[in-house]
This record gives sequence, structure tokens and C-alpha cells, in this order.
Amino acid sequence: METAAYLNDSGIALTEANRPYEAIPLFRRALTMEPKNPLLWLNLGIAQQRTGEYEEALESYQKAAYIDDGMADAWGSMGLIYYEQRQFESSEECYKTALSRNSRSPKVWNNLGVLYFSRNNFTEARNCFEEALVLLPSYYDALFNIRDCCRELGDNKAAAEFDRHLSALNPPKS
Repeated sequence: METAAYLNDSGIALTEANRPYEAIPLFRRALTMEPKNPLLWLNLGIAQQRTGEYEEALESYQKAAYIDDGMADAWGSMGLIYYEQRQFESSEECYKTALSRNSRSPKVWNNLGVLYFSRNNFTEARNCFEEALVLLPSYYDALFNIRDCCRELGDNKAAAEFDRHLSALNPPKS
């Protein structure tokens, strides 16, 4: 028997296998069974975002957050879409909302840091990257970003130390 949980798990597997177009119908079918399940809306949004359907993904994330306002992942995902669309104020607002729901997300701290970095606010960016690294000390992206941030701030000693940490890690596979 096909359940919402089974469809969700299958959709997640397809999305992770870079087959989001196949995942979207599964999430939609699951939502006909459980329309108030915020996790299903979140996962649908992730698949839609991967296909470039940004407006649809935003709507799915907004539904997830409406059902469960504490769902930090939905807020963080909205922040990323707004960032990619160069809507920086909306992006910052979403990231801050995500962190108010879950301050222990290294990914959101890193993404907020990237936003600040792109706006030449290197001091705030560094603070965000440091928060990410407190939570996940070998977070490659945050180490890479904080190294570049330190260079921009003229703190070459710290940049060299972060560069040393980076060289000890294997870079992430794309």
C-alpha cells in the first residue's frame, strides 16, 4: 500500500540521486494524502528548487513555514532562493528567521555570512562563519569563506591558519 511516508522517502531518494523531476509527482501524491504535512511541502520545495522552479519552490517553502512556523529549514531555503535572485533584504530576513528558529544550523550561518560577504560587510560575514565553525569545526565551505573574509579584512595571520585547516581537509566533491 502506498503511503505518504513511502512516497516521501522515495521522493527524497530521487532528489538526492539528482532526479528531482521524478520526485516532484511523488511529493504531490503524498500531499494529497497529507496536505498539512510541512515536511512534504519542504521536500517538494527542495525538488522544485533543484529544477529551477524558484517561484513554485518559494510557495512550497511558505506553505511548510505556514503550517510549522518553527521549521527553520523552510526559512533557510527561502533565504537561499532570495539570495540567488539578488533580493538581499528578503534573503537576510529569511536567514535571520531561520536562525531564530534554530540557531544551531551551520549551513544557515554560512549562508548568512556569504550574503554579508557579497555586500562587503566582512566583519559581520566573519562573525557568521565563526558561528558556523563553532557548530561544525571542519565545515569546508565555512573554512574557505572565513579564510577569504580574513584576507579581505587584512588579517593575514588568521587567513593563513584557516588555509592550513583547509589543506588538511579534502575539498567537497561537486
